[in-house]
Amino acid sequence: MNVSPDGPSLTELLEGARAAGRIALDTEFMGEGRYRTLLCLVQLAIPEGRDAAERIMIVDPLDDDLDGAAMASVLADPAVQVVVHAGRQDIALMRRRFQTDVRNVFDTQIAAGFAGLGAQSSYDSLLAELLGLRVAKTASFTRWDARPLSPEQLAYAREDVVHLLELAEELERRLAAIGRLDWAREECEPLERSSDERDVETIFARLPRIASLSANARPLARELVRWREDTAARQNRPVQSVLSDAALMEIAKRAPSAPGELAKIRGVGAGSGQGRRADELLAAVRRGREQPPDPPPPRPRHPPVKPDDAPVVALAEALLRTRAREAGLAYELLAARADLQAIVAARRAGGEADVRTLAGWRRELVGAELLELLDGRVSLSVLDSGRGPRVEVDRRPPDAAAR
Repeated sequence: MNVSPDGPSLTELLEGARAAGRIALDTEFMGEGRYRTLLCLVQLAIPEGRDAAERIMIVDPLDDDLDGAAMASVLADPAVQVVVHAGRQDIALMRRRFQTDVRNVFDTQIAAGFAGLGAQSSYDSLLAELLGLRVAKTASFTRWDARPLSPEQLAYAREDVVHLLELAEELERRLAAIGRLDWAREECEPLERSSDERDVETIFARLPRIASLSANARPLARELVRWREDTAARQNRPVQSVLSDAALMEIAKRAPSAPGELAKIRGVGAGSGQGRRADELLAAVRRGREQPPDPPPPRPRHPPVKPDDAPVVALAEALLRTRAREAGLAYELLAARADLQAIVAARRAGGEADVRTLAGWRRELVGAELLELLDGRVSLSVLDSGRGPRVEVDRRPPDAAAR
């Protein structure tokens, strides 16, 4: 369904996307009070022509009569570039709602980081800085699931894509000029796998203090997670409103076998010791008891971080920030603190961490040099350059590193 009836038909717009090899995508959604986020609106834009504005369409995914097969086909076509801004959730929602892949993604927020702009730059700030444009947005926190949508909401939704293709073209031009376009495209590739599907095993592994549970209690916790997910999905409620993590862990530890025992557990909720809810919880506990004990959790992928690592992590961060500034890159593209902690801990143990900083273009830019720093073959010093202090990176002779 086209929410903006004066625009092109969906078929016309999708044909135009294939012809142009490019389509802009944005969404509006609501996650409050639900089991999973609800996709409420899809905004699409294609280039109209060299000197004309984009052709824009707003699609209603809540319309029962909407046939999204053609749109899904275009999004999955690797010959059509899908342009988004901070689009991880947009892509996850589209993949789930329309049962489609989304290929050939170009995210302008990611690309901006490679052009020396902030790694978390907003769409508005990039429009102002790169194109000298400003948009008025006033309807961000509204009920996107209500129908009909107001003119203000439709105008807000339209603004999210009206200049998105132009912004992408400018970023591509700048990145191509400095040899970073392939880096940005490589960084966008994982977005194609964005998903908001909820996996029981993943949720179970992320429970607080899950490693502290005994081998007999762990199957109980897993069954309680499964029950909580099924209940939240059936009732369309947030999982924590069904049963909090703390209460779930306490039930798994105590393994109650009767309603009275369940009612004594803090956080289970008033009235949960009796009735259907109690029966379902106790049934989940029984299913867990019937499972064989869980083996010990796998050892961490990286050696544990120690307090003495902190100064070395700070030194590693100084090197990365120096190289990021020299290269005109957002530092956040190179590493998170957890990456540096893993690298330092693994090097202390005589190994090499499996993190993004030591792979691909990041290794070429600074990862290999970081390992040299940790091995004592590179040193850092602070110099006064006349424009303030700066970090100088010095390569030490091999014999000096060995001493």
